[in-house]
Amino acid sequence: MELTERKLRILQAIVSDFIASAEPVGSRTLSKKYDMGVSPATIRNEMSDLEEQGYLTHPHTSAGRVPSDRAYRLYVDRLMDRVELSEREKRSISEQLAGNIMELDRTIEHAANILSEITNLTSFAITPKQEESRLKYINILPADESTVVLMIVAESGKVKNTVLRLKAPYPEESLSLLSKAMTYNYRGKTISDILTMDIIRSFETDIEAMSRLAESIMPNFIRTLESMLDTNLYLDGLTNIFSIPEYNNLEKAKMFLEMVNQRNNFKDVLASRDEGVVITIGSENREDLMQDCSLITATYHINGKLVGKLGVIGPTRMKYDKVTSVIEYITDNLSRTFTLP
Repeated sequence: MELTERKLRILQAIVSDFIASAEPVGSRTLSKKYDMGVSPATIRNEMSDLEEQGYLTHPHTSAGRVPSDRAYRLYVDRLMDRVELSEREKRSISEQLAGNIMELDRTIEHAANILSEITNLTSFAITPKQEESRLKYINILPADESTVVLMIVAESGKVKNTVLRLKAPYPEESLSLLSKAMTYNYRGKTISDILTMDIIRSFETDIEAMSRLAESIMPNFIRTLESMLDTNLYLDGLTNIFSIPEYNNLEKAKMFLEMVNQRNNFKDVLASRDEGVVITIGSENREDLMQDCSLITATYHINGKLVGKLGVIGPTRMKYDKVTSVIEYITDNLSRTFTLP
């Protein structure tokens, strides 16, 4: 049944008031705080109708009502006003991200931190899959006589460092020569392409020492490339839940922490979500442990191709308008930051 304009205004007021106060909303509160143009008795009748239609629930300990998942969905889809971030907020976000653009993973991790600080919610970010990421350069740096650091840098900004123990010491000149040779061989190639090559054969050389060094380095090079294909999950603001009334119950807080700390499961949930801004509320989430939570995700792009996700998870009572605007602004910033001219 289509809701009347009056019911929509009452429902919007209830959702907004409950998000702000975390207290059940009664007809007297609506009559005093909002200009409804009708009596408290009429508001009560409309609220009863909304409850019967599944938009409101009635806690036993209060005369007021609280929104249901269905009410939040209607609010997000039709009633929520868009919040425009202030120029000061935009500038702060842009400046913080601009100061950490040397390495993709660190920038993504910092973006999750910024999101958590602004929203006071638990935030997350997952890095994009790297199959099509192209290598920029490779460096092999000596740490001591028998230890080197293999550094692989992708065009996307992703950096992977691996510490390797060599069977025999090699002069720095040999390490530098192999670094240059590997960069020459693999620059501009995708990780997936390199993994299909016979890379040991590609380094056949008349210089016996260089050949032995390559044979020592290459298996680790392959394993490092394979690890770059993995997506990383960053979580921030886990302790923010202790300032949220919904998690005053320590058992409920513990369940929330256990849920997000099941990192592989949580990462799979995030990776399976559609592109763009996606909001799932309470029972809309398929996972049992997320039935009392809302999950908001947005996608960012690297050079228009590789896709990662950023977002928040928290109670269904959250400031959807502000949170969505912040997430959209951060992901737009990330996409611009990591798009090559």
